[in-house]
Amino acid sequence: MASPGLLTAQSARIKQARRLATRAFRRKTGRFLAEGPQAVREALEHRELVIEVYAEPAVASRHRDLHDLAAAAGVPWLEVERAAVEALSETVTSQGVVAVCSLVDVPLQPVGKLIAAGVQVRDPGNVGTLIRTADAAGADAVVLSSESVDPHNPKAVRASVGSIFHVPITTDVDIVAAAQAWREQGLQVLAADGYGATDLDTCIDDGTLAKPTVWLFGNEAHGLPDGINAIVDHSVKVPIYGRAESLNLATAAAICLYASARAQRR
Repeated sequence: MASPGLLTAQSARIKQARRLATRAFRRKTGRFLAEGPQAVREALEHRELVIEVYAEPAVASRHRDLHDLAAAAGVPWLEVERAAVEALSETVTSQGVVAVCSLVDVPLQPVGKLIAAGVQVRDPGNVGTLIRTADAAGADAVVLSSESVDPHNPKAVRASVGSIFHVPITTDVDIVAAAQAWREQGLQVLAADGYGATDLDTCIDDGTLAKPTVWLFGNEAHGLPDGINAIVDHSVKVPIYGRAESLNLATAAAICLYASARAQRR
């Protein structure tokens, strides 16, 4: 039997929110779900983005700051049964709180010193981790090509651990056209490529990384698409000193972005 006053998994509002798991419905409504205390906390710091919060009753006392942030922002705080919040969750064990937010992607930014661009990145976990890494490295923006997964995908949002609310994100970008625009704005375009003609150590030593830079990171299985070398200034490999065959996308992105961030701050 439903607890008095609590929304159930069968309620119309919960059923409507569940549909935000699909990209088409997110685009149609301009909304997405942010799950877990950390993501909801970061969302509420940008109060204009949050439409409403669904939470188990215990969350209001366990995470009092979240309840207070929502109250201060005038964001509806709706208490729900466990089954209802689980219906909105993509995790095996829900953390008991989900926010409905406005989409965060923005038009391509005209300026920046460090930009991370994902090209045909299909794994939502990698997109979320790229956003988190770019945020940590102080990048000015994250750009995703038209063939990449939606950063508002629940798994991508969760992997970003709140960073989706910190750094400007642009989606559905024509990377070839963007590369030309970036060059006109004075940025160099570097491709992270395990078979690159130069290596990261050389770029660090010769001052290349001190320049305003856009890094391109490719698909998990196939890397960057054919023809990418025609639009980049340098194709750069991360040197491997041990016996590993290669680095995954997230690791390569962290190494490259931090190398640029350090060079730019010296």
